[in-house]
Amino acid sequence: MALAKKPVTGMKDITPQEMQIREYVMNQIKETYKSFGFSQIETPCVEHIENLTSKQGGDNEKLIFKILKRGEKLNLEHASSEKDLVDSGLRYDLTLPLSRYYSNHAASLPNPFKALQMGSVWRADRPQKGRFRQFVQCDIDILGDATSLAEIELILATATALGRICPDNGFTVRINDRGILRGMALHCGFPEDSMEQVFIILDKMDKIGLEGVERELLEAGYAKASVTAYLELLKNVNKDATGVRALGEQLSDVLPVEISRNLAHIMDTVAEVAEARFGLEFDPTLVRGMSYYTGTIFEVSMKGFGGSVAGGGRYDKMIGRFTGIETPACGFSIGFERIVTILLDNGFTVPGATGKKAFLFEKGMDSGVLAGIIREAMQERSRGVQVLVAQMNKNKRFQKEQLSREGYTEFKEFYRKSLKN
Repeated sequence: MALAKKPVTGMKDITPQEMQIREYVMNQIKETYKSFGFSQIETPCVEHIENLTSKQGGDNEKLIFKILKRGEKLNLEHASSEKDLVDSGLRYDLTLPLSRYYSNHAASLPNPFKALQMGSVWRADRPQKGRFRQFVQCDIDILGDATSLAEIELILATATALGRICPDNGFTVRINDRGILRGMALHCGFPEDSMEQVFIILDKMDKIGLEGVERELLEAGYAKASVTAYLELLKNVNKDATGVRALGEQLSDVLPVEISRNLAHIMDTVAEVAEARFGLEFDPTLVRGMSYYTGTIFEVSMKGFGGSVAGGGRYDKMIGRFTGIETPACGFSIGFERIVTILLDNGFTVPGATGKKAFLFEKGMDSGVLAGIIREAMQERSRGVQVLVAQMNKNKRFQKEQLSREGYTEFKEFYRKSLKN
């Protein structure tokens, strides 16, 4: 039986043309983040299964690629549950591995610690455009800083990177706070123990709209007066920093005033100093599905792409699950695959890419002459030129067309007859 040629469902092979764009995007992100003082680290792709299933990853915990025990530890005959078979899994994001990493190395790291991670993660999700089961995430996190400076730096760094990569694709940073979410729901009369269910329904806003949210809240049994008041509050909030302050005053019976003031301060500062041009707005419907978020949350939407291209927030309680001591933490992740998809759809070419040369020689070339061709190529390479040396195919025209698609702009052909003369 012939072996399968196509990749596993949800995975993808990457062509040289796409790889060039991916490397460009990754380098732009990395250099931008380093300019903001972030230090690059790396964590293993495999994590302990008890960490991955610690009820901090939300729905992602249902999508884990689990790994069987190895060797003598794998005993199929006596296994009575999954715990007897599985002890680890592929990471579904970079946040939980970072929390474990920081817990293990905090004594030798600066405080606060500004971490940069870029790597593949895996989720057994339903594949669709821009969404794969193996994909790259680009994360920055600030650990040990409880002030709003963390959020300001994260938003500025991410917006600067996106502005450099996609200068012609308008994008908007949407921001909210889990405290404001809770305050709005309490102010409108929803019971304390119903918060998560209300937020789950609210999180569907972009798919089902206000009417859909209203219908589902009523179907869930909540009082019509509460639902009506909630929707009116959502519709009438101004989306700038002034609107955040006004909302804070309106919710003063259930919301500590410093929460709204802090969010407004973040928005004011980012708007004042940002290098890139982008939209910044308060979004009272922004929820972020991850259960580990404790405060500020943010997402980035980009023109021409449905869904977010980046997201993050504050998760002050996660590291404490490892150490027993709560540590302030905040992070932002760029959806690398989605950015690459947008660039590919737009016919993007890497700016400033130097032309590549191809030396094509006729079959049967004398070894001494071939050495001279290679020597010439080596001289070009020493000057920083990318040179391919290859034997000429029978269909030379098709060969050159293929190489042109890979960025080769100059061709030099060597024939036995002309070299003899």
